[in-house]
Amino acid sequence: MNKDILTKTIARLLLPGKGLLAIDEKVETCDKRFEKLGVPTTEEKRREYREILVTAPEMEKYISGYILFDETIRQKTKDGRSFTSVLKEKGIEIGIKADQGLIDFPMHLGEKITQGLDGLSERLKEYKNMGATFAKWRAVFTIGENIPSRDCMEENAKLFAQYALTCQKLNIVPIVEPEILIEGDYSLEKSYEITAQNLKLVFHELKNLNVFIPGMILKTSMVIPGNNPKITIYDEEIAKMTVSCLKKNVPADIGGIVFLSGGQEDEAATEHLNLMHKMGPLPWPLTFSYGRAIQNKTLQSWAHNPEDIATAQALLLTAAQNNSQASIGQYKK
Repeated sequence: MNKDILTKTIARLLLPGKGLLAIDEKVETCDKRFEKLGVPTTEEKRREYREILVTAPEMEKYISGYILFDETIRQKTKDGRSFTSVLKEKGIEIGIKADQGLIDFPMHLGEKITQGLDGLSERLKEYKNMGATFAKWRAVFTIGENIPSRDCMEENAKLFAQYALTCQKLNIVPIVEPEILIEGDYSLEKSYEITAQNLKLVFHELKNLNVFIPGMILKTSMVIPGNNPKITIYDEEIAKMTVSCLKKNVPADIGGIVFLSGGQEDEAATEHLNLMHKMGPLPWPLTFSYGRAIQNKTLQSWAHNPEDIATAQALLLTAAQNNSQASIGQYKK
């Protein structure tokens, strides 16, 4: 592990006013979105859409890194350039989804753990040779009756720690992503409670394995209530509770924190981040790692008119710029 390489990579990823673009949806997820919009679910169509994202002009002004999927990191533009070479020319860091999805947690109905440790080191070495400088591992938690259980959170925390240490031994920055799904009927206070408990367990296991905390990034959900339409929560409450939870449960020396948009409306994800940066100095770099919240309008535009690439890319750039401004507290609707 070279701590200097890790911290320098993070410094490039978390430059003020920049964030990450997640285009690491697995094939099944991408195909579901295509189906809803009437787009053929073929590898070529996925490649065609990803090319729009990868080649969009001036994205490097607002985006420091792209998180790719195994299929995507191997793909090329129509004129034969690898996606990775296009990103490198722009000065954009290459990231990779390192986990291999979710499986049922034995004896725990409705709970999942993440798989992918088997062969992880070999996969990461291949991705590193393709240009990857950072990676991401996601775990998913649902708030419901008696879930998430402590057992599930602890098991995923142990997996996070093993993954993160494997990355750092190869001088790849690990992003750890414990996502709490915005599903079900639960309060803002319950969201805070589960998020806090989960983060404590995650960082306990990371420290147990001597993961270099300044050489990693946390990708987290905001503290948001479930999707009960009867619950009215104001943006300021979400921003305040999220920052409070992070300050109390995330080490001050972490490399940085990025948010997933996590089922929020595009505008809400941007506004919440903006409000957090208006609350005063924060102990760590705090920015975005959005997927749908940046891609949504681009995907809809392309699906409606696949020949009009310029408009699709302009929409992508605007969304990236909006979130860039929010990451320094300067976003205006």
